[in-house]
Amino acid sequence: MSKSYKEIMPQISTFIFDVDGVLTNGIVHISTTGELTRAMNIKDGYALKTAIDLGYNICIISGGANEGVRKRLEGLGINDIYLGAHNKMFQFKEYLEIKNISPNEILYMGDDIPDFPVMKEVGLACCPKDAVPEIQEISLYISHFKGGFGCVRDVIEQVLKVQGKWNGQFDAKYD
Repeated sequence: MSKSYKEIMPQISTFIFDVDGVLTNGIVHISTTGELTRAMNIKDGYALKTAIDLGYNICIISGGANEGVRKRLEGLGINDIYLGAHNKMFQFKEYLEIKNISPNEILYMGDDIPDFPVMKEVGLACCPKDAVPEIQEISLYISHFKGGFGCVRDVIEQVLKVQGKWNGQFDAKYD
C-alpha cells in the first residue's frame, strides 16, 4: 500500500517546479514584435521566497527559455534555474548530484508530458488541477488550483504546515 501525500511531506527538503502551466497558466502572449510574455502569481512568489528563507532547495526546470522568467525567479532568490531543458531528466540528475540529495526528498510539480519522467522518480509528484490526464494519473497530489493561480503556493504551504514551519511569523521582506 502506498503512502499518502501527507505522509511523504515531512521528508521534503526540495521543491522542483516547471514554469509554463505550473508557475504560469500556460498561456503565452505574443506582442507585435514577437516577444513572448507570461504572468506569474504573486502568492506563488511569496511561498517560494518563504521556502527559500526557511532553507529549502528550490529548483526550476523548464523547456521554455524566456529570460524574463529567469529575472523574476532570480528576484525571488532562486538560483537553480534550468531553462531550455528539453530533456528534464538530464537537469534533474545533475541537480541531485550538485545538491547531494535523494529523490525521496523532492516534491516535483509538473503539468504536461515533458515532466513525466522526472515525476516518476521523485518522492512526491504533484500537479495543478488542469494538468494533462497522464500527469494527473501519476501525481500523488493534485492541487485544487490551476497552473498560474496558486498551485505552487498550495503545495509549499502544505509541506511547511506539515513540518511546523508555516506560522505567519517571518522577518524577511517580500514583493
